[in-house]
Amino acid sequence: MSKTNSLLVDKNKMPLAMGLAFVAFTTQFGGGFASGAQIYQYFINFGIWCLILPALTQGLYALFFWYGMRYAYKHKTYDYRSFSDSLYGKTKPVMSNLYEICYLIMIGTASAAAFATGGSTLASLFDIPYWLCTVIVAAFIFLVALYGTGVVRKCASTLSVLIIIGLVLVLVPNIIAQWDSISASISRMSAGEMTVLSSQSGAFGPALWSAVLYFFFQLASVSVMYQHMESVTDVKQINRAAIGMFLCNFLAMELSIVGLLAVAYVAELATASVPMLILVQNGVGAGILTPIISLLIILGAISTAVNMISGIVTRCVNALERGKSEKEKAQGHLARNAVFTLIFTFLAFAIAQFGLMAVVSKGYAYLGYAAMITLFVPFVVHVIATKGQEI
Repeated sequence: MSKTNSLLVDKNKMPLAMGLAFVAFTTQFGGGFASGAQIYQYFINFGIWCLILPALTQGLYALFFWYGMRYAYKHKTYDYRSFSDSLYGKTKPVMSNLYEICYLIMIGTASAAAFATGGSTLASLFDIPYWLCTVIVAAFIFLVALYGTGVVRKCASTLSVLIIIGLVLVLVPNIIAQWDSISASISRMSAGEMTVLSSQSGAFGPALWSAVLYFFFQLASVSVMYQHMESVTDVKQINRAAIGMFLCNFLAMELSIVGLLAVAYVAELATASVPMLILVQNGVGAGILTPIISLLIILGAISTAVNMISGIVTRCVNALERGKSEKEKAQGHLARNAVFTLIFTFLAFAIAQFGLMAVVSKGYAYLGYAAMITLFVPFVVHVIATKGQEI
């Protein structure tokens, strides 16, 4: 490979552990995060606790992803259905099918939201029809997801670096320029004054539950990691990936929260759909940073949808290829991938056409409850029952 090639696509320079951490990063930090809306909804709106609760959220996220990946690696369960059938044991006729429903909820909410967010942002940037923008997003997602986990992981690595660079370019100058406003916001929140968007009291209990609920619906995406365990050669790679997940995700979330506190009490926030844009408009470099924010939202939306659609495609293709020899699997594998990728890309695309963002927003809460029942509780029960010896 030429020395001029990017570090992002050279597997010798991009360790597998980092690639896995970046897949988890791009799955969690989609368009909702890049816009700042999710940060306000689940953290800043609950008061001063927003500065410490991301550590809990991302700690749980990394811990449960670590356990799921270790189990998938040890038991060679490289899609969420085989993982579920193995983990749930005697309860699999009920629990595995419940998780299928949970995953479909995730496809219908997070993936559809990704299409809608990416399409809306493209439409506003280039003044072209919304439906055409979602077609463009769909085409990109289809092409990436079509070629399997290796391409998905490289894409996630590339998008992660771009998103992180974009966040730093947007947030660091504005944190420096608006530090007085950030300090004032922290003081007002410490005194119990709630932000413009908040209807909360500032009590710790609701803030804690909101952070945990955020973790629950993010936990549903752990299943997109199992397909990547087939490339793992040592559990140390998984251990390093979990550490990388926590550091990358926590720092990105904390940086975003601190930056967005600059506009926590700005009146325009009440009618804004993109809080991050309000931050830039009240800070520095609006002419340059506004397109960067738009690009971040698009990249975040695409990365989330790619990972989730790839997960269900792997599950369906593995089910069809189960029992076949390696030669039989190789024959027609790409065609099977193409069919299922097309089906689920079109499903998310079709839901996005309705523009049901209010329904999608509520869907995240339902997704959180579904993940609590089908993942969080079973994982905890499994750890206790096996004393952690199954990983």
